[in-house]
Amino acid sequence: MAALDIETTGLDPARDEIVSIGVVPMTVAYIRASASRYWVVSPNGELKPESVTIHTITHAQVDEAPDLDAVLGELLEALAGRIVVVHCRGIERGFLDAALRARIGEGIEFPVIDTMELEARLYRSPPGFFGWLLGRRRRTESIRLADSRSRYRLPRYRAHHALTDALATAELLQAQVAHRFSPESLLSELWL
Repeated sequence: MAALDIETTGLDPARDEIVSIGVVPMTVAYIRASASRYWVVSPNGELKPESVTIHTITHAQVDEAPDLDAVLGELLEALAGRIVVVHCRGIERGFLDAALRARIGEGIEFPVIDTMELEARLYRSPPGFFGWLLGRRRRTESIRLADSRSRYRLPRYRAHHALTDALATAELLQAQVAHRFSPESLLSELWL
């Protein structure tokens, strides 16, 4: 597997662009931190002040960074043959697809294990028929990365750094498997 995180200029893959990417190779038993990859890339458009506030990647950093084209081969090689693990598939999958369509005229779709979706299954599920009859509401626990990690007593990391968030996602999946599944769980229980 490979945990992936992407930081962007905004949340809309049709308008916004990638500014950094982190990839951490992993299994359910170990994380290969020494084989991790991190890239800052230069978007075609301007950085928005609100995105700089979130991911702290500055204009000076992206001015010196290569275009995504320059690292795309390395990125795809790091993901090739691996199951991709993310926390919010719409961001990572959507932005990679849009970036490839803009650059090579062809998109990419790939199945992922989404740690956010695994948390949502537990903490955002409807109350069921009897719960509905009794007037119970849908659970509203936060399924954000930091909040999900805290439920498993994982350490707090600085948020919105692509490499750190990829590592945090890898650790979260390992915790989810250890607490709610098992290393022998069928991939179909995790795969989206």
